[in-house]
Amino acid sequence: MKFAVLLSACLLVTTLANAAELDRTILPIPAPPVVPITTLDARNAAAPPRFQVTAPKGAPNIVIVLIDDIGFGHSSAFGGPIRMPTLEKLAGGGLKYNRFHTTALCSPTRVALLTGHNHHANNAGAIMELATAFPGNTGVRPKEITTLAEILRQNGYSTAAFGKYHETPPWEVSVSGPYDRWPTGSGFDKFYGFIGGETNQWAPAVFDGVTRVETPKRDDYHFTVDMTDKAVQWVSAQQSLTPDKPFYMYFATGATHAPHHAPADWIAKYKGEFKQGWDQLREESFARQKKLGVVPANAKLTPRPKEIPAWADMSAKQKQLFERQMETFAGFAAHTDHEVGRLVDQLDKIGALENTLLFYVVGDNGSSAEGGPEGTYNEMMALNGIQGKAEQMLDHIDDWGSPKTFPHFAIGWAWAGNTPFQWTKQVASHFGGTRNGMVVHWPKGIAAKGEVRSQFHHVVDIAPTALEAAKIPHPQQVNGVKQRPMDGVSMLYSTTDAKAAERRTTQYFEMFGNRGIYHEGWVACTRHSIPWLLTKLPPLQDDTWELYNVDEDFSEANNLAATNPEKLKELQAVFLKEAVRNHVLPIDDRRSERFDPRIAGRPDLLNGRKSLTVYPGMTGMMENAFINVKGVHHTVTAEVELKDDKTSGVIIAQAGYFGGWTVYFKEGKPHHEYNWFAIERTNIAGDTALAPGKHTIGYEFIPDAARPGTGGKSILSVDGKPVAEAKIPKTQPFAFSADEGADVGLDSETNVSPDYKQHDNAFTGKIIKVTVEQK
Repeated sequence: MKFAVLLSACLLVTTLANAAELDRTILPIPAPPVVPITTLDARNAAAPPRFQVTAPKGAPNIVIVLIDDIGFGHSSAFGGPIRMPTLEKLAGGGLKYNRFHTTALCSPTRVALLTGHNHHANNAGAIMELATAFPGNTGVRPKEITTLAEILRQNGYSTAAFGKYHETPPWEVSVSGPYDRWPTGSGFDKFYGFIGGETNQWAPAVFDGVTRVETPKRDDYHFTVDMTDKAVQWVSAQQSLTPDKPFYMYFATGATHAPHHAPADWIAKYKGEFKQGWDQLREESFARQKKLGVVPANAKLTPRPKEIPAWADMSAKQKQLFERQMETFAGFAAHTDHEVGRLVDQLDKIGALENTLLFYVVGDNGSSAEGGPEGTYNEMMALNGIQGKAEQMLDHIDDWGSPKTFPHFAIGWAWAGNTPFQWTKQVASHFGGTRNGMVVHWPKGIAAKGEVRSQFHHVVDIAPTALEAAKIPHPQQVNGVKQRPMDGVSMLYSTTDAKAAERRTTQYFEMFGNRGIYHEGWVACTRHSIPWLLTKLPPLQDDTWELYNVDEDFSEANNLAATNPEKLKELQAVFLKEAVRNHVLPIDDRRSERFDPRIAGRPDLLNGRKSLTVYPGMTGMMENAFINVKGVHHTVTAEVELKDDKTSGVIIAQAGYFGGWTVYFKEGKPHHEYNWFAIERTNIAGDTALAPGKHTIGYEFIPDAARPGTGGKSILSVDGKPVAEAKIPKTQPFAFSADEGADVGLDSETNVSPDYKQHDNAFTGKIIKVTVEQK
């Protein structure tokens, strides 16, 4: 009798645990109370069923594909010149959204997408590397905001992220952690990708979970292919082992963010297709957009701003370079869509595609103008506020997009890629920075196929859409912390009715002082700064505001500020209300200077220390986890032991081929090289090979002036005696690299100096320790 009662109770517990009415508003979902067992002998008792939370019956798989730095008018699905057949196929079996918006920058868009909360509410007012001490910009997601991944994981989903993350505070990217804001600490069971904002597609800095891993050393290696391989492997295994368990995959490519690295055969597919230039390309794309119906028939093509040069004014050599830039970008984007297609094909092969809610977000912001008026052979120059010149790049036309370049295209191509809108990435005030194409595909859940939806929506709306589709509520409490209500609204209502009244009626935008507000069919906005110009900006209160009726004016072509000042005033008040609610104030229009934590006021892993001693095996130390030597008086002291007079290899190196510095040995002789953006190199070395045994290798940099980018004196010494000296004309002012760190005993990813090999450069002697010290 007791056995029967116990068994009945256990079955009831299991039924309740898996029932649709299970309370999912408080996470983690608690296990039911244990029923006491009074049977003495286990042979006479039934083991109770294991408590396990499963997803609601029929809950779909969820896949979010996010492409980086691509404009509304780039892809063929939205009228652009770049052939993206996977996107077109999914749109044909699903829905296109032509009034979908992002934040105008990568980290902010990603935190909004993955949480359903506005970017400043996530403390991500800009990219993580520019975090400050102000609320709204600290770079640390508050505990009252829980990621979609964690919500789904605690509701019975398998979760994985592949590709770019860019949400972990950079001062937490070290072996010291903490790891709770890394992907695997933020709800993802599996992560394979890179942590920062960009990476070299040929030689990426990749983490598997929290462990730095070496990627295959093949001539045909490309990170997008690698991450797709890993995603295909993961989802295939997950469905093989647990076919009844739904999965959530975040597939965020590093493409098409700079560096524009694409296989040569994909670049060749676009040879000669951009001879018309960016002005005519915009007109061609606009005509295709109207034909496709992704732009209304009454829409107007906005004119080129005076700050962007006309194609006709470019020289023949400039045009030759610029064509190659756009061919490379197009090949990069097409190659990326092909890799997304491999993932989609695998989902179909394993029988998962039918019940997969797939969001294909074509850009985390508008196309990027960060390359400047003529583009750049080395994108790190642009991030340091240095504009590239065509004469610096003409010798690289043939290898543009190869491992020998770190390129970004000219601003005219970004503007053309954002057709029909004004401006570009970073300009959150206008749709050129925030309007991105988006496709939703869910065969089992959405009956409409191949249609366009024009309700106004924002990236914060993806998370609540996924939760509604899965029949999972937004939790009221997670791990004992009361949750902030989501800013997003579900888009599912729009899938069944193209004319349904939109449920997102208000949305603010702000980035580097560029700001705007959408409210009930109107937009008020003001452009404050320009991405490629690091100049003194006007006071925020002096900015000129514009007004658009975007229900009637799709492209923001007709400024009504002068004729309807009352409406403008009304919307400005709405912006301020939303700005206060989301911690947007105070507005911070600083950019590159915020790379310096002392200026930004954010945490610094070294906490003001002026000396750092490192040891062999310490590799991949990012700039926010390493002592700052940029433009300041500093020394490097290495205690080494040479095995013979042929000892070679790297003692210490920071960053890589496209900018950095290194101390190394070659054939027994010590060297120091300063690499200024792979354009100018200063290499000094001892005259004679050193005898075997212990030595102290010293290096000192004495700056000319106390300012970013200063030149200075470079001195190399052995056992306390100077052996070489030279003048370094200028230094990198704000950042060496977005992905390559400092290494002891070798130089990972790419090599700072061409004087040693890219991969086979480990020090052949013994390193005792290396001390880097600010003076």
